[in-house]
Amino acid sequence: MPFKRKTLSELRTENQQFMQAELERVGALLRYGNLKVLADIDAGMAHLHYAYLDYIALQTNPYTATDEWLAGWMALKQTYRKAATAAKSPAVKATGTAGVELPEGTVLNRADGYQYVTDSKLSISAGKSGTTSITAVLPDISDDVTGGGNKGNADAGTLLTLDANIPGIDNTLMLIEPATGGADIETQEDFRQRGLLAFQNPPQGGSDTDYRGWALSVSGVTRAWIRRRGMGPGTVVIYIMCNGEDKTNHGFPVGTDGISSLDDWGAVKATGDQGRVADYIYLRSPVTSLNYVCSPVPGVIDFEISGISSASSATTTAIAEAIDSVFFENGNPLGTGKIYLSDINRAIGDVAGTGGFILVSPTTNIEPGVGQLPVRGEVNYT
Repeated sequence: MPFKRKTLSELRTENQQFMQAELERVGALLRYGNLKVLADIDAGMAHLHYAYLDYIALQTNPYTATDEWLAGWMALKQTYRKAATAAKSPAVKATGTAGVELPEGTVLNRADGYQYVTDSKLSISAGKSGTTSITAVLPDISDDVTGGGNKGNADAGTLLTLDANIPGIDNTLMLIEPATGGADIETQEDFRQRGLLAFQNPPQGGSDTDYRGWALSVSGVTRAWIRRRGMGPGTVVIYIMCNGEDKTNHGFPVGTDGISSLDDWGAVKATGDQGRVADYIYLRSPVTSLNYVCSPVPGVIDFEISGISSASSATTTAIAEAIDSVFFENGNPLGTGKIYLSDINRAIGDVAGTGGFILVSPTTNIEPGVGQLPVRGEVNYT
């Protein structure tokens, strides 16, 4: 039988009864009497000890361990918590007087106070404008325990201002390309799941599970699929997604597909998110494999639903989330991720206020091709 821990009230009552039973002529324990206070103090200390023993018991295995204890367990499998990563934008536009330069490392401020720095020197051209790339400045961990990486993601068109005025450069700059790729410190539960995967699947010299574990070890990557011989004999294709809090690219990685920049073979090199994953895997995979890291291609699926044309915005939002959930759970870019209409109908039917709906389109089960991942398009109500 599992151990039943006594409550503080039970411990206090037992202590008081013990004193009355063992000491002669004690009588009733007065509310503020010394004996009653001592009994309560002893019960409180015992309760604290029981709590500490409960805490220690949780740390004895990786399924329930927390904080530094969890990190210690996962280190046994060379699995480490993913750090925060800074968002990047390949193009921010500055305007000003032709010939004036914006130095590398110039600090830029967003309206909410989040900061970025320029990655290289920017020169204002004869057209009175110029572009450069920027990287977000991660906040100190004492200021933001999440690492603050996700907060650096920003849409194209976001305005930034110079932290210090520079003569000849207009104070306001604008993102031409969105800032993406920012990710917070990995959550404890996500870290636990990756670690348990490592415990349950010992390294096998380049199995599908090995490749998946390597890809998921890269900050920002949340899903990965492996396709053998995807680019011909001897190749391994790793499809990745970044379905974190960064919504600027709908979870799809930002970069170009290809192999690691560390590989001396002359194929196309991966960049961006794909490049980070490719470089990480290159150092760990068998030397005989050629690894391509790719982004799935979004397969947009439009919907038409009749019978609930007067549905509220809350209902339509819930329907959209229900469809996204089915796609997320059942879709994959391996060509085996069939989406059944029955699952979509069930998900929509579980939303309050959808009684009497009819799914007009699509009319058949959804079967994305290899390399495709289903994505919800427009949902029209008729």
